[in-house]
Amino acid sequence: MQPANLQHAVQFAIDHETPWDREVDGVWGVHPDDPPPWNRLLGPVHGRGPVSGVITRDGRTLTSWGEPDRADLTFSIAKTYLALLAGVAHDRGLMPDVDEPVHVRVPGIGFDDEHNASVAWAHLLQQTSEWQGVCFGLPDEADHYRYVKFGKEPDGKKGDRRPLQAPGTYWEYNDVRINQFSLALLHLFRRPLPEVFREAIMRPLDASENWQWVGYDNAWVEVSGQRVQSVPGGTHWGGGLSISAQDQIKVAQLFLGQGSVNGQHIVSSEWLQRMLTPCAIAPFYGYLVWLNHERSVFPSVPASSYFAIGAGGSFTWIEPERRLAVVVRWLNPAHADEFFGLVLKAIDEGARG
Repeated sequence: MQPANLQHAVQFAIDHETPWDREVDGVWGVHPDDPPPWNRLLGPVHGRGPVSGVITRDGRTLTSWGEPDRADLTFSIAKTYLALLAGVAHDRGLMPDVDEPVHVRVPGIGFDDEHNASVAWAHLLQQTSEWQGVCFGLPDEADHYRYVKFGKEPDGKKGDRRPLQAPGTYWEYNDVRINQFSLALLHLFRRPLPEVFREAIMRPLDASENWQWVGYDNAWVEVSGQRVQSVPGGTHWGGGLSISAQDQIKVAQLFLGQGSVNGQHIVSSEWLQRMLTPCAIAPFYGYLVWLNHERSVFPSVPASSYFAIGAGGSFTWIEPERRLAVVVRWLNPAHADEFFGLVLKAIDEGARG
């Protein structure tokens, strides 16, 4: 039964829609904030729907609203899905040691020079790699001094070249490095990542086929004699993952089920625990997931909570102590904490009632 005042939280979300326009020819996207020449799209995008979402507890839907079946761009939530794919690779023995330098298993794709040779898989997963180079026409400096609302504020101007540190010693939210990580996973699997995602995760979750994950127009590489497209871990410069809230809530259930859903093993619980382990130099972050154990990301919800977050107001909130999963799309990020607090209050009052 839906808690009586859960509708109040839903209405709050509807009343606090993202300031982004619904069509891409208006105020829309991350790329307009980049300095030239990086302030342009390199891959396809599309307009968005209204504020939409799904809330489940113990795997049962409490409520949904908006257009929860609409496949919308989810921006950096795709990063968390890349971490799940890394877990699939780990479980299959393709990446047995996350502390192993990337170039050992995937040489010749940009990890072989003196600086990058010490970049390990764990560094890429924690955004501490300090990888230097150009990935599909974008240099790593395009996202130097990047500010993200839920991270640490940088001490420089976006896009200015920053002195590089040793891999593993500096945290920076950097989409170019994430794209390089995705390219490395492609070479590790030797198959297009959307194919692996569909086969290893989405179909076992009984998700729909109404999603797509596409890359930049120039992101084509040769793998095992075939021309395949590498996909980005977001939609900063276009492309990315379009997916519905209903499908995203199924991915959220994977975390609550410790890697298994409906008795079907998908990702090892050991890998999920690694994803939720705080980074030593950025304790609000795990393996491409936001952690709330210090209650610094969202103060209104418990320390046990964790999140996948995408630009424009796309959130997946998982609260394991209450077996709660929340997906909300196109919520103004400035009001996210209050929304989550309202949901939590409704859930707790419903449990007491």
